[in-house]
Amino acid sequence: MFSASERVLYGKRQLIEVICQLRFPTILSISAKEPAEFQEAIRAEFPRYARNLEKLPPKVIGQPGAMKLEEQPTVVNYQFLTAAGDWKVNLTNTFLALATPVYTTWEDFARKLDEVLAQFVAIYHPAYFERIGLRYINGFSRRALGLEGVPFRDLIQPAYLGLMAEDDVQEQSVQRVTQDVEMALAGGCRLKLHCGPGMVKRGNVEDKEVRFILDNDVFMNGKIELKHSAGALNTVHTHADRIFRGAITDQLHNAMEPQPL
Repeated sequence: MFSASERVLYGKRQLIEVICQLRFPTILSISAKEPAEFQEAIRAEFPRYARNLEKLPPKVIGQPGAMKLEEQPTVVNYQFLTAAGDWKVNLTNTFLALATPVYTTWEDFARKLDEVLAQFVAIYHPAYFERIGLRYINGFSRRALGLEGVPFRDLIQPAYLGLMAEDDVQEQSVQRVTQDVEMALAGGCRLKLHCGPGMVKRGNVEDKEVRFILDNDVFMNGKIELKHSAGALNTVHTHADRIFRGAITDQLHNAMEPQPL
């Protein structure tokens, strides 16, 4: 399930989005004024700018029998996008994130992240990172891969299928089956996994094809010194890569047209 395999570049990638988020202790200066200096530092690659106010959901506090909801403050979320809008940087007073639906290789993603992160560190001087996470959201389309009519049990490993892995369960009879797992991994990492059949919504349009969703979030928590952030990112990527390959069968792997890196 977590064994190493040869890294490849898929010709028919099934990624919906890749997100890397780095959380840090609150920096009040980020929300106190618009981040003009940070924008200027990354504007050549991320020229589009937006500012959003986001209301956080109430937080449950207290003990059972005496619990209450505590209102949370509004968060200012600054967004910086490429001209095409296919890469996005988000900045708040507690996290920095890079996201894209057009991910190709880890090296390309890491290069863009390094450039953004270097400017962020130089301008805001975070004391350390509290969480470093890398999330891959895949939605496997049998139609796009020429696999229409092939059951998911031939494409996804049994551990990720739940009851659909059983030979006497017809896929068409299953209305809903999902798994949500959180577990510890080697090297101080953790995994939050959500998987199961579902539909993909892009904007306000929902594709009616049932895909298999594999939402794989690998992260490290704790006090992570800045000098260790690159190593932490490589560690979470290694885990994410192995989990992805361990979740799919050779038939699905080959249908995505793997090419050596």
